[in-house]
Amino acid sequence: MDNNPFASSRYLQANEHLSILLSCLNNGDLNQFGSIVEKEALTLHALMMMSEPSFILLKPNTLSIIEKVQAFRAATKTPLFFTLDAGPNVHLLYPEAFKEEVETFIELELLLHCEQGFWIKDKVGNGPIKL
Repeated sequence: MDNNPFASSRYLQANEHLSILLSCLNNGDLNQFGSIVEKEALTLHALMMMSEPSFILLKPNTLSIIEKVQAFRAATKTPLFFTLDAGPNVHLLYPEAFKEEVETFIELELLLHCEQGFWIKDKVGNGPIKL
């Protein structure tokens, strides 16, 4: 970000998004929370594409998964959202109450885009356990 021409506006946007996210967590606005999380993920990758030198970590399967998640959410009104790591990997966020329908969607629609059909099931926990 040191030489990225969009750095200053990005910092402002990140602060605005943090405020909105905190408000969403306080008032339970899941849809706005998901929308901001997705914008953050896409902004990260947009900035990488606009860096010098630029780099693209999104792959065709990444984009296919994003499009399918968006279409699924629009068709079913299921609160399923995506985020991205600093690579091509999609992470899905959704309430536990929708686990069954989301996992069915993953198995039927998304696994074909995953390397060797592999995906990691994860969930929110109580934090680290001291060993």
